[in-house]
Amino acid sequence: MLKIYLTSLFIFAFAINGFSQTPQPTATPISDDGDVVKISTNLIQIDVSVTDKKGNPVTDLKPEDFEIYENGKKQDITNFGFISNKSESITKVNKENNSIPIPPTQLKPNQVRRTIALVVDDLTLSFESTYYVRRALKKFVDEQMQEGDLVAIIRTGAGIGALQQFTTDKRLLYQAIERVRWNASGVGNIGAFAPLTSTSEADQNSNGEESDEDQAAERDIEAELNDFRRNIFATGTLGALNYIVRGMEELPGRKSVMLFSDGFKLFSVDESGFQSSGILNNLKKLVDLANRASVVIYTMDGRGLAITGITAADNTGGRSAQQIQDEVSARSDELFDTQEGLIYLARETGGFAVINNNDLSKGVEKVLNDQSYYLIGYEPDDETFDAEKLKFNKFTVKVKREGVTVRYRSGFFGMSDEDIKKPSENLSPKEKITNALTSPFAVNEINLSLNTLFKSDEKKNLFLNSFLYINAKDFNFVDDTDGSKKVVFDVLAVSFGDNGVPVDEISKTYTINLTGETYQRVLDEGLIYSFGFPVKKAGAYQMRVVIRDHNSNKVGSANQFVLVPKMNKKRLTLSGVVLQNISYEEWNKGQQSNQNNIDDNKNVVITKNNPKAATSLKQFRRGTVLRYGFEIYNAKYQKEQKPQLETQIKVYRDGKLLFEGKANPINVSQLTNFTNIIDGGALNLGTTMQSGDYVLQIIVTDKLAKSKKQITSELIQFEIIE
Repeated sequence: MLKIYLTSLFIFAFAINGFSQTPQPTATPISDDGDVVKISTNLIQIDVSVTDKKGNPVTDLKPEDFEIYENGKKQDITNFGFISNKSESITKVNKENNSIPIPPTQLKPNQVRRTIALVVDDLTLSFESTYYVRRALKKFVDEQMQEGDLVAIIRTGAGIGALQQFTTDKRLLYQAIERVRWNASGVGNIGAFAPLTSTSEADQNSNGEESDEDQAAERDIEAELNDFRRNIFATGTLGALNYIVRGMEELPGRKSVMLFSDGFKLFSVDESGFQSSGILNNLKKLVDLANRASVVIYTMDGRGLAITGITAADNTGGRSAQQIQDEVSARSDELFDTQEGLIYLARETGGFAVINNNDLSKGVEKVLNDQSYYLIGYEPDDETFDAEKLKFNKFTVKVKREGVTVRYRSGFFGMSDEDIKKPSENLSPKEKITNALTSPFAVNEINLSLNTLFKSDEKKNLFLNSFLYINAKDFNFVDDTDGSKKVVFDVLAVSFGDNGVPVDEISKTYTINLTGETYQRVLDEGLIYSFGFPVKKAGAYQMRVVIRDHNSNKVGSANQFVLVPKMNKKRLTLSGVVLQNISYEEWNKGQQSNQNNIDDNKNVVITKNNPKAATSLKQFRRGTVLRYGFEIYNAKYQKEQKPQLETQIKVYRDGKLLFEGKANPINVSQLTNFTNIIDGGALNLGTTMQSGDYVLQIIVTDKLAKSKKQITSELIQFEIIE
């Protein structure tokens, strides 16, 4: 049972300010974590894709249909299973100006079917390629994204911007697509190739022709410079991919990277003819990392079916027929060489490359249809991990059925996952904090919950107020000399703009001493850290917070995307939503719990049913009351006519509408200032409600505004617990 209670003005709402597995002898099914490729001393487990002549997955094969070899030696299959990742597409979002967006589904880790990183290599993409990539990304979000998809759109040249995170929220993905632009600082040209320009008369000899020696020297210098620049940017691209793959290692579901790029060369040749394999070496390390992290990389050439011949953009003035032919040949070589890098990376990680295809969306569709696979395991020999014979162990997989295509990972270096030193081990405190801050993925050594809210004041000044819940049980309290329990921790909070540049930050160290009941209550209920930043302009922001415990060197991090609207557009706008949890008895008495114990350290709160705790943690028990409050901005009114506003709430679970309240007018009769109108309400969380995640949607309608600007809404996710 779920009831709604509407209240009058919510005084408490904005009184909160932010400044202040063992294998068996026969094939066994995969375990619950079977979607993770294992490389351990007692089990090697790889994923194998099998498709028919039409590219459709073959789903009825059995263990006896497969043969698997390690370095040419046949292995006995001990584990076998088939993973299917088919589900229904998500309904397309209605993007009319006056539409009410449907809340995104809040996924638990066990609900994630596919984790997909759409990586836009803006370090290499040309201006033309960028346009086609943007179009493919929009179609993916509109039509191809499915229920259970966890998606990120990441630019290799964008640093750690506000939009670099995995989400189910299409609004966030649309914002990320809007930021995909041609990177003028990258190596990409306007088109697939730089257009030819006419040769200068100053570069001609007395007979009006450029000498062969000069031509060759000029081409060599230009080629070397281009290779140098491409190597630099290719290194940047591979570094970004390495970073992304490391972050995806612990994420659930079938993990895929789709790399949209104009390609990179495996080798470069200097002026002496020496061939460098630096890029190839970096690729091999990335391949091993991806194979261990169960990440399949698919690559897509943004140039499509590129024309290497002379086009209207080329000025061939001053060039002989042979010189023109040489330029065309150079373009063909460049296309082949840069596609070779894309093909190698995809093939070695079990994916495929989409090249010479002008329809990138078809390529994306082909990738999405490739998400079903067989998981095959075997017991490795002792030689596999022999430290004295450290080598790359090569896989060969054969299927006895005719007419099928088999794809699988190339292999792995002769070290088990347990023997590999993780990047996070033995780091200094500063390095741990930096890694946690710059990663687009949360670090959970200390569990945190962050909720950042947008707010505006009467003078249209913009603020981001953040409320961070800290699970104090993850702290390592030590005994102090006075008998109290002591913890010392660092807090680093940084807001980033959509370009990845830090905007504001807080860096502080806190010492907390607790005794008796207060210490036990902190362990049971946690701590709240609140802070705020002013915002100079509207746009997309990413709030990132890191906590480090001095005693244990444990680190926790959290991040959240926030979209700050343009207040000067005079459009109806809502602030973020603050929450409070009170008992049904307290609600009936009309009382508010004020049992807050504020520590001497500013902004650190010991929780006791206060709005800061509910707003940050967003957990509520059945049979209690959830109170919510918000502010309304830019309501229409005239001197003789007050605002005419209505509010309505909807509650969603698993993306489906569970409850829809009636539209109720907002009482503004006692107000004289309509710049910031405070309102709110309450929900009685019935004792029969199921535990799990819900989304509360608050909808406000302005009866005096134009039809396309009448409606605005705000979403807040909350969880019901036992």
